[in-house]
Amino acid sequence: MTKAEIIAEISSKTGIEKVDVQETVEAFFKVVKSSMVGGENVYVRGFGSFVVKKRAKKTARNISKNTAIIIPEHFVPSFKPAKTFVEKVRTGNKTTDKVSK
Repeated sequence: MTKAEIIAEISSKTGIEKVDVQETVEAFFKVVKSSMVGGENVYVRGFGSFVVKKRAKKTARNISKNTAIIIPEHFVPSFKPAKTFVEKVRTGNKTTDKVSK
């Protein structure tokens, strides 16, 4: 599902104009991004947490040149779904997996 499809579905379910829904969705994403850039985590009860994770400094290998490189410590954005959300997806998703066939 794309952002445009999400906006269209919210608009049809609430009766709010698509332009207003789009502004709201964009504002939500902007707030989440700016909070995470500032090192702040965002918690949405019943949905999940947008958290900033710290990756430690490590040594890696450049296999084409056969040299060791140092990757400094850095931060990455991450999403951790809420337990209730995970359970709903687990029990509600009854489609068959086409890859395993």
